Amino acid sequence: MENQKLIGIDLGGTTTKFAIMTAQGEIQQRWSIQTDILNNGNNIIPNIIDSINHHLQMYQMQPEQFAGIGIGTPGSVDYQAGTVDSAFNLNWDRPMTIKQQIEAGTKMSVKVENDANVAALGERWQGAGNNAADVAFVTLGTGVGGGIIVDGHIVHGNGGSAGEIGHMTIDPNGYTCTCGKKGCLETVASATGVVRVARDYAQEYAGNSQLKANLDNGDDITSKDVFDLAKQNDLLALLVIEYVCKQLGLALSTVAVTLNPEYIVIGGGVSNAGDFLLSHVQQSYEQYVFTAIKNTTTLKLATLGNEAGVIGAASLILDK
Repeated sequence: MENQKLIGIDLGGTTTKFAIMTAQGEIQQRWSIQTDILNNGNNIIPNIIDSINHHLQMYQMQPEQFAGIGIGTPGSVDYQAGTVDSAFNLNWDRPMTIKQQIEAGTKMSVKVENDANVAALGERWQGAGNNAADVAFVTLGTGVGGGIIVDGHIVHGNGGSAGEIGHMTIDPNGYTCTCGKKGCLETVASATGVVRVARDYAQEYAGNSQLKANLDNGDDITSKDVFDLAKQNDLLALLVIEYVCKQLGLALSTVAVTLNPEYIVIGGGVSNAGDFLLSHVQQSYEQYVFTAIKNTTTLKLATLGNEAGVIGAASLILDK
């Protein structure tokens, strides 16, 4: 396998990204196509097959040169059957035989995994995880996702829901989550959650604040706006960020004491706030975490950005 190449695919609701990689993790070619969710998502898999075959022809490569294809996808994955269900942003509301179809169309073996898990694998292999055996990954995007790696392997759990860090309850009296529960981490630590907290706090806040002025003016704001204003010492924005990071630090302290991984890696769009985010989360984390964990589990920011998905997907082929 060392001389064979890998193909990684990151299937998203808007864009599908591809990469041809070496078994050592070097990206040699990359490209992307628009994800066509029309026709009940029935065009997606044929488009993936056509794109792979077209690029192999263009690069004058044969299926025999590849150890296989790894693909990260939204939705619920049946790992034995290689099917995907409930990927509603792809219009897949029924099981899709993604492994079977792509194998038949490309003459290569295929492994399928949840998209948050492949991002975790990517960061573990070539990113902030330093290829450590035990890594937890939390991604702060529109929602909050996660992936747990123990002894180099993704932990799926009995029903495939291990690593759903975003649905850890941190405040039983908190905001209602899209899952129906109250107080999930996702309701405050996601990009939408940060804005929700800001709007809530602004109603009670009476001091001077550009963030409050923007919200009172009816302006649309993003989590980036809140972090940017906090970095400028906007008092309301700082209150919001302190609350969000306190809840995130609390959640990660629970992850740490449960798993004691070498690294907990924080990724996703919200993590673009960088060291400002990390330092605030670290402060809360150290307040809550079990003393014996402090020196053996390290919080880090993700380093791969949008490439984590294709790199992690390709790494599925290396996992025996």
